[in-house]
Amino acid sequence: MLRKFLIALSLLALPSLAHAADITGTAKVRSGDAVVIGNTRVRLGGIDAPAVDQLCLNNKTERWTCGIAARDELAKYADGKSWVCHARSIDRRGRTVARCEVGGEDIQKWLVRSGWALAYTRVSHDYEADEKAAREAKAGMWQGAFIAPWDWRVRNKKTQILGATRPPDGAHAVLLASASGPVAPSPDCTIKGNVNSAGECIYHQPTSRWYTQIKMKISKGTRWFCSVEEAEAAGCRETKR
Repeated sequence: MLRKFLIALSLLALPSLAHAADITGTAKVRSGDAVVIGNTRVRLGGIDAPAVDQLCLNNKTERWTCGIAARDELAKYADGKSWVCHARSIDRRGRTVARCEVGGEDIQKWLVRSGWALAYTRVSHDYEADEKAAREAKAGMWQGAFIAPWDWRVRNKKTQILGATRPPDGAHAVLLASASGPVAPSPDCTIKGNVNSAGECIYHQPTSRWYTQIKMKISKGTRWFCSVEEAEAAGCRETKR
């Protein structure tokens, strides 16, 4: 009995996460809903953004890397601005789930209203009105067709497609693929991109000497391109071999 009492007392003595100190500073953006501030990994609560290797279709039914766009647009918008994040909880990956302000603005609200994330209504209804506004404006992902980020993580051939009223033929084949998966997302997208030891993005066409040795894995910074123009627009250069 005494041991249980002492354990309970020690738990009460721990600082409550709800009253933990705010996380402040500039952020390194990892994805459309995850950043690192100092040594703290932060997951933006109440929203869900596409994974960096997720693909979408634009209003011309063309494939585009919406996950990379969401990450890059957040990085561009928040560049050099100070973040203030109010911690709410810790997720199963050890990240601090927080409500964040960037330059005094609710950054989750900005992401959803800009079409770079969806309201994650399983945990919060705070951003439903912003999602409705983005949908009506056809902003970001809403310009074409896409799969909700939470569905994309467990996707299959019956997964619902959002955005377009009538998804184009073959939409599922594109939207279920990954920009960095082991298999090219389409027969027209077979150029491999990877990051070398110097941090440069290099693209390899199927005739490249090293093409077959490039293993496509997102953790290594790889992705597929549909053309040389697309690869170069992403800042990649052609391999010298």
